[in-house]
Amino acid sequence: MLPPSPQDRLKKTFSDLMVLDTFLYGFLAALAITPVVRFFAKKKGILDRPDGARKRHAAPTPLLGGVAVFAAFALAVGLSLGGLLGGFLPAKHLIGILCGGLILVVGGYLDDRYDLPPRVQILFPTAAALAVIASGIGASVITDPLGGVLHLDAWQWTVFSWRGAPYRLTLPADLFTFAWMMGMMYTTKLLDGLDGLVSGLGVIGFTVLAVYSLSPLAAEPELARLAMGAAGASGGFLFYNARPASIFLGEGGSTLIGYLLGVLAILAGGKIGVTLMILAVPIMDAAWTIVRRLLQRRSVAQAGRDHLHFLLVRQGLSPGKTTLLFWLFAAGFGGIGQFIGGWQKLLALAILGILYAAVAFILSKRHHGKPAS
Repeated sequence: MLPPSPQDRLKKTFSDLMVLDTFLYGFLAALAITPVVRFFAKKKGILDRPDGARKRHAAPTPLLGGVAVFAAFALAVGLSLGGLLGGFLPAKHLIGILCGGLILVVGGYLDDRYDLPPRVQILFPTAAALAVIASGIGASVITDPLGGVLHLDAWQWTVFSWRGAPYRLTLPADLFTFAWMMGMMYTTKLLDGLDGLVSGLGVIGFTVLAVYSLSPLAAEPELARLAMGAAGASGGFLFYNARPASIFLGEGGSTLIGYLLGVLAILAGGKIGVTLMILAVPIMDAAWTIVRRLLQRRSVAQAGRDHLHFLLVRQGLSPGKTTLLFWLFAAGFGGIGQFIGGWQKLLALAILGILYAAVAFILSKRHHGKPAS
């Protein structure tokens, strides 16, 4: 195969840069919409009030940030439909993504306003994951870290057809997709404890997936445009959510970031490994916290200050530096994940897991022996 000519390279560069307009749509929309949402939350009294224990921010802070992020993302999608449809991304996929996001935002609004119990909260992420599966999005093939691929579409049943498009139940792909989506949503939900932490990770994660989608290996400009719309919406919101935050993501926003990362990872040719590396530390922290609470016979759903970011702050690292540390890990490992193979990703995650377990164990021991600040 002949190398691309200068004209072809120039055309590709121009095409790649065109996805930036979707980023700008999302970014500018979030800048404009977030103050409106913040004003509404203040007026309705939908605030996160400090309690002196887990919630130690200086003053009551508006919630409902997820409404602003989703509205900005949806607007960016609407303004970029011409560059999103007609290629790699079917319309039914886009509808499913937006429907799932809307479900999370509605559930987040209800939780931020009425403080729903965990057994009710989980209904909305569950419905959002099912909306993704119903739209035909699923990880039917994933890369085997030890070589080759794993096929997850062994059994398929057509449930119904609409306008000539079949809607199938595929096993075990649909079960894997459901578990993946729920895991991603709850990872970012549990991580949302410091100003700007989750929204900043969203910007990094979406950008990494967009860069991969523009690479010759993937060549999926529609997906890159979708990821850049999410990055723009998160980035515009981060302007208000960075320390000191004037608005929080709330339940809907914290799950929405993980939801969009999860679905984009599946659409990007099953880039599960790259996304795992982007959120490696938060995922390990969520797993460690759940295991520790089960061993201590505590509620897994209970809010607490036993997450890694809280432990680091308790040991003297400032909240801003702790957030920056998480961002650096996400950007570094996410970038590395695009250039290494399956078994190398597995090795990197294993090494990071060992280091994380050692650090978390030491910090936990110090945490129990140190008076509250």
